[in-house]
Amino acid sequence: MRPLREPAFARLWIAAFFSETAEWMLQIALPVFIFQTTGSAATTALSIVLGLLPAVLLSPVAGVVADRWNRRLVLCVVCAGQAFVALPLLFVASGGPAFVIYGVMAAQAGLASLFEPARNALVPELVAPDELIGANGLMSINGSVARLAGGWAGGLLLGFGGLGWVVVAYLGVLVIGSILLARPFRRTAAPIQAGPHEPVLRAWIDGLREIGREGRLRLAGVVVVLTSLAQGMFLVLFVVFVLDILKGTEGDVGLLRGVQALGGLAAGFAVATVARKVAPTALLGWGGLALGLLSAVIWNLPALTASLGVFVGLFGLVGAPGVLAGSGLLSLVQTTASPERSGRVLSTVFAGTAGFTALGALLAGGLVSVLGSGVLLNIQAALHVASALVVLGVSASGRLRCDAVLAVRRSE
Repeated sequence: MRPLREPAFARLWIAAFFSETAEWMLQIALPVFIFQTTGSAATTALSIVLGLLPAVLLSPVAGVVADRWNRRLVLCVVCAGQAFVALPLLFVASGGPAFVIYGVMAAQAGLASLFEPARNALVPELVAPDELIGANGLMSINGSVARLAGGWAGGLLLGFGGLGWVVVAYLGVLVIGSILLARPFRRTAAPIQAGPHEPVLRAWIDGLREIGREGRLRLAGVVVVLTSLAQGMFLVLFVVFVLDILKGTEGDVGLLRGVQALGGLAAGFAVATVARKVAPTALLGWGGLALGLLSAVIWNLPALTASLGVFVGLFGLVGAPGVLAGSGLLSLVQTTASPERSGRVLSTVFAGTAGFTALGALLAGGLVSVLGSGVLLNIQAALHVASALVVLGVSASGRLRCDAVLAVRRSE
């Protein structure tokens, strides 16, 4: 927990909690609202895709913004912007056409594509190098608590008060996040000075070349492809799983998504304390393997029981390996990318995540009527297992040894 002794990181940590809580509220409420309105998994998938594509298209700009501009200021402006672009949802809540939601989701995704690279590139400036994995663990704790609070609130408010209540709560949470980010940070490390202002596209391609040069970044790219396809399938199939297979309610959707935070909290504390010295590839590989195997158990269990209490427990467990794998992936990228290009590398990783998540959602939405949700859910679990086996296999072969030495030397 040592990174929290740095006041700047502590404030970023709290602000990130409010930002992620707000994001989870909409991530739960909007797909459920669309599924209830249309009754179509394919339409739900389309809405998710429209909310992801802007992150892909804006990737070059997002990375350059994170490397050239004041990262704290970027985060503050993005929070305020997300609140502004959510206002049309109040029109939908009062009876306006549902297609307005698609535009809001696209705008939110575009702003989020600026937020994530800037936030994760800022963390190494606020903590000592040997505390970076611990700081990422604390950010994972944030994400877990935010998932629990935001997911539960999004589903509950939608079920009891409608979309309007969700939007009002969302706006209030984002305003708090913006206020926390308004004051400058006192950094542990000097901010990275941007080089010459080359054209955006050329600067972004420079970041892509770094991914091609580094074996650890190439491995991260493989993981992003496989796990993002799995996540896209999950976003569509999870709603179908809870509402159709388990015969649950909107509140159950929010509860089961949010309860993953309980396992995530335990894993986040472990990464921030006892596991902060564990190699990122070990966290990524073993965490991903446990995630895939537990997912397979969950998807096949309705053949034996549909008890909500059983699934609450299992979804709580599955949050832990997800946090371990996510912390491992982020730390792998942060410790390998050169500081002056970290924003561009991170934005490319997040763009790849968004793009392949969108593809996974499209595949799930289009194939669910052909293959059935059961088959697709097992494919989703298998993708996580395959990603983990690639990481563990490459690590065991020693192919990353040379790259690891170079990464350590760069950080010294």
